[in-house]
Amino acid sequence: MPSRPNTNKAKPDPLWDKSPKAKKAACFTPADFQLAEDRSHCICPAGKRLYSNGKDCTFNGYAAMKFRGAERDCMPCPLRQQCLRKPDTTKARQVAFFQGKRAGQQSHTDRMKAKIDSAAGKHMIAARFATVEPVFGNLRHNKRLTRFTLRGRAKVDGQWKLYCMMHNIEKLAHHGYGE
Repeated sequence: MPSRPNTNKAKPDPLWDKSPKAKKAACFTPADFQLAEDRSHCICPAGKRLYSNGKDCTFNGYAAMKFRGAERDCMPCPLRQQCLRKPDTTKARQVAFFQGKRAGQQSHTDRMKAKIDSAAGKHMIAARFATVEPVFGNLRHNKRLTRFTLRGRAKVDGQWKLYCMMHNIEKLAHHGYGE
């Protein structure tokens, strides 16, 4: 009897597939756009004019100037695929030019750094290490328990308890109780 080809090939686990993904064509960056000297407009790589969409904008504590292209220019543009991340759903290109930090305002990241560096923040971070988060991280990444292999509540409960017991025995061994 002739053997049948295996049509059900195992797919790589998306959580563990670390191979480089195929990159799509790189989009234009703000460096590819030319800002006018009077800062009233900018010119796109296709030579079309983008109009001001708000002069005094703030993004995460940084001052920025926003520009937007006209739909009549962007829709038929031959460089549309390189210009937009989602050319099927986006009508016109938007671009922002950053001018540096805005005086007197902290970014969300800076505020979070200050909060973590405070005494209360250090206590909160220290308390997180006593929680169950490291246990889940160990079981998922080191023991590779990304999904249960058994079916049914009782069997899954037994498999979970087995992994937890393995985690606890490993902790005891690392702290010298095995000697």
